[in-house]
Amino acid sequence: MIQLTATPASALMDEPVHIRVTGLPPLQIVTLMASLKDEMGNVYRSKAFFKANEAGELDLEQDPACGGDYVGVHPMGLFWSMKSERPFCRLVKRDVMNSPVWVTLDLYDSVCFQGSVTLQPRARQTLQRWFSVPEVQRVQIREGRVRGALFLPPGEGPFPGIIDLFGGIGGLVEFRASLLAARGFAMLALAYFAYEDLPSQLQEVDLDYFEEAANLLLAHPKIQKQGIGVLSISKGAEVGLAMACYLKQVAATVWINGTNAIFESPLKYRDMVMTPIPSFPERVQMDVSGAVRLRHYKGDPRDKLNQQSVLPVEKARGPILFIVSGDDECFNSRAYAEQALDQLRSHGRRSGRMLVYQRAGHLLETPHAPSCYASWNQSLSAPVLWGGDRIAHGAAQERSWAEIQKFFRQHLLPTRGKI
Repeated sequence: MIQLTATPASALMDEPVHIRVTGLPPLQIVTLMASLKDEMGNVYRSKAFFKANEAGELDLEQDPACGGDYVGVHPMGLFWSMKSERPFCRLVKRDVMNSPVWVTLDLYDSVCFQGSVTLQPRARQTLQRWFSVPEVQRVQIREGRVRGALFLPPGEGPFPGIIDLFGGIGGLVEFRASLLAARGFAMLALAYFAYEDLPSQLQEVDLDYFEEAANLLLAHPKIQKQGIGVLSISKGAEVGLAMACYLKQVAATVWINGTNAIFESPLKYRDMVMTPIPSFPERVQMDVSGAVRLRHYKGDPRDKLNQQSVLPVEKARGPILFIVSGDDECFNSRAYAEQALDQLRSHGRRSGRMLVYQRAGHLLETPHAPSCYASWNQSLSAPVLWGGDRIAHGAAQERSWAEIQKFFRQHLLPTRGKI
């Protein structure tokens, strides 16, 4: 009897799943398909072809995919290689507390290119992939100007506090914060435009708003008082780096595929205004998929005329971890990180470190999530190219996730004990 097992059947999104098949004819060629439907009704699918061993067994932890959406031994390949049937979709879980992502695994006993209502799978397994645990507390934040969601781990604390910032997607994005709260961090998922009564467009970056959020987080009785961390990506990483430079509350910063200078929108903090570096729309390129490549769109922070817009990273109180994707098609993120590190070294600072993940794309997100090569951008009313080889990107999401937690544990905890 053919059996398909995937354990654990219910787990957090960043936990690996062990997939095995038994009861097959010796050396049988099979297809494994994975699928999920997001909250908007978009369907994501992947498939890979395998050959059973002489005992009629298949173990994805040791047996390679012969073809399909990836090749080789990749135990979680069916998860990160999923792609949307509708072009330019990105999987963003909104209800992180009350419902999982349901993933269906189907086994076919032949090479199967498309799922079909006329072709029934020989075995099926359904998995729950969660972005939080019931013990995590979610608190809606509407205090002063600050809008967001605070996720508190189980227990009395105090916990290391981290502000989580996304980029041009806008709104309130919670899936990364809720998952890290399940790992012991108190996370404030912070909205800063396109949410509730906040500005619908990012006309300016008001650093006083982010300082208000930092003070709010530090004032919470379950948050450690030594300082907060900032986890930031894309446009959010530009904001996160500015917070590191100017806000004394920030003790450690993770910068993912961002910039080292102010672009598009001016930065305001108290009486200071930093004007953005000019951008050049005529440099935008079009990918064969129809998505826009923004990598060459921005002006150069090394230009003497742009120095007033370069962030003074040497003023940062705490360490900065620069995480860079080698195939970032949205920002020239490696150059920006290298420039920031050079600037730190020129001031005698050794507080910056860079991790480079070759062939990964711009959108480094949680482990095992479907890699997103391009997706729709509401502000531009066009799809944006993120880049990335799926195998390399899947590996980078897993490794960078571990590095982020290691970094914050090292620099935000009073001792280096585990949380």
